[in-house]
Amino acid sequence: MAHPYHHALSSVKKWGGEVEDYIELHSWFDSSKLILADFRHRALRHHAEGIFLLETVFGKTLTLSSGRVIPTRWVGE
Repeated sequence: MAHPYHHALSSVKKWGGEVEDYIELHSWFDSSKLILADFRHRALRHHAEGIFLLETVFGKTLTLSSGRVIPTRWVGE
C-alpha cells in the first residue's frame, strides 16, 4: 500500500511544486488507515463525496510553492 509521500511525489510529477505542497492532502485521504489498515480504507474518503469534502476542508484551489494555482479537486481525483 502506498504511503501519502509516494502519492505526493506523483502529484509533483503531474503539476509541479514540492512534496510539501501535497502531503497534507494525501495524508488526509489516507487518515482512514487509522481504522482500516488495508485497501478497505479507500471506501471512506476515496470517492466523489470525499473529493467534495477535500475541497471543503482545504479550499477549492491549492497554491503550490512554485506559485502555480491548481484546483484541489485535481489532487483528489
